[in-house]
Amino acid sequence: GRLLLAATPAGLVRVAFASEGEDAVLQELADRISPRVLPLPQRLDETARELDEYFGGRRRRFDVPLDWQLSSGFRRDVLSHLAVDVDYGHTTSYAGLASLAGSPRAVRAVGTACATNPIPVVVPCHRVVRSDGTMGRYRGGEEAKHALLELEGVR
Repeated sequence: GRLLLAATPAGLVRVAFASEGEDAVLQELADRISPRVLPLPQRLDETARELDEYFGGRRRRFDVPLDWQLSSGFRRDVLSHLAVDVDYGHTTSYAGLASLAGSPRAVRAVGTACATNPIPVVVPCHRVVRSDGTMGRYRGGEEAKHALLELEGVR
């Protein structure tokens, strides 16, 4: 489906699924970043190209700069580890990601970090599954998570 992309001069700040509602996402950006949300699609050309390559099976890691200002503290640490340490075609559990982030008992906090990930797909929270191997929830919906894992060859 469609994705809404938003960037600041620092980098990609938000990827939103259609199910999140464009108006709600734009309001969130206006409230949390700047009341001046401007349509400048050329700023997002590189991100769109990399996403097209990813969905076409020709890209396994994203190179666009990221603006992490919508995540802070432990959530940001978790997402940073996720972006670097969980490779394409692989999954980790919430507990495994908690260990990577240095807090093995913070499994629920890891779940919250993934659920509030402002840059899904590019920061691959779809690669985090429950310890029993079931998928768990996903901001873009269960179908989107399943499709992303299937695209990456995860069964």
